[in-house]
Amino acid sequence: MMSLRVRSITYEAEGILSYELVDPEGRELPAVEAGAHLDVKVPGTTITRRYSLCHAPWERGHYRIAVLDVPGGRGGSRAMHQNVRAGDLIEVTGPHNFFPLAPAARRNVLLAGGIGVTPILAMAEQLERDGQDWQMHYCTQTPARTAFAGHIASRFADGRVQVHHDGGVPSQGLDFEAVLKQHEPGTHVYFCGPAGFMKAVQRATEHWPRDSVHFEYFGADPSAAPPAGADAVAGSEGGELMLQRSGQRIRVGADQTILQALRDAGVEVVSSCEAGVCGTCRVRYVDGDPVHNDFVLSEEDRRENVLVCCAMIGSRPLTLDL
Repeated sequence: MMSLRVRSITYEAEGILSYELVDPEGRELPAVEAGAHLDVKVPGTTITRRYSLCHAPWERGHYRIAVLDVPGGRGGSRAMHQNVRAGDLIEVTGPHNFFPLAPAARRNVLLAGGIGVTPILAMAEQLERDGQDWQMHYCTQTPARTAFAGHIASRFADGRVQVHHDGGVPSQGLDFEAVLKQHEPGTHVYFCGPAGFMKAVQRATEHWPRDSVHFEYFGADPSAAPPAGADAVAGSEGGELMLQRSGQRIRVGADQTILQALRDAGVEVVSSCEAGVCGTCRVRYVDGDPVHNDFVLSEEDRRENVLVCCAMIGSRPLTLDL
């Protein structure tokens, strides 16, 4: 856990503020990679939310996150907009990175929808600095809702970034099928955005090799997440949970998530969306067969990791690396 000071707050677009975070003593911050995020304890609440870092990754003097005020949301974004002021201290953990650039990629296609531009912008910064082959499409409703528009126009004036406005009518926006129609060997695609955007890009990349498609969800709406063919959420008859480091044993009830059981036992685990779409609550397990109900982990990841916010106990006791 780190305590960082909010040095400045900037209006980036309609409903979007960015927060510049620095070490209170002026020290360099831990290094980050493009695609990384912080888990932020939202001031004035018990909520922890995951926010992508959108500054140039090699800059060590500050971090920058951007937050969209979501009317009707669960309170995290609204509290950030209403409660946080320049000069405040906020508690964060990380940085973590579940959305890294693929080092072997020869060409990179970046697709951002709305506030999903935050990790994508950091990727564009890194790829540009490294002299890599890349292009970026940024989809928003209107110019007024386009965050970092001025920075993008001045930083990437060579046309590598194309901004698309659909006026709130998705069919009037970017044709994902056309952009992603053909996969060339060595090309990787990265995308982040709201539910409809994610589903559209997933459909357009169904014919791409799975290891060349990279994405990150945000928000707490599980309908944003299921890829084609995803299983329905599975239940459980309950069982025993063991914590390897502490030796603690916890009973998990039928239809109770692992996170709920951990909280009932007084064990704190950082979580954010609590819908299996963000990956913040990832925990390594060393034995057992959890019932995975997330929409983020690959089959390979699921052999060692579990998202406890939505997973349940399987047929055998589960041992977590906690």
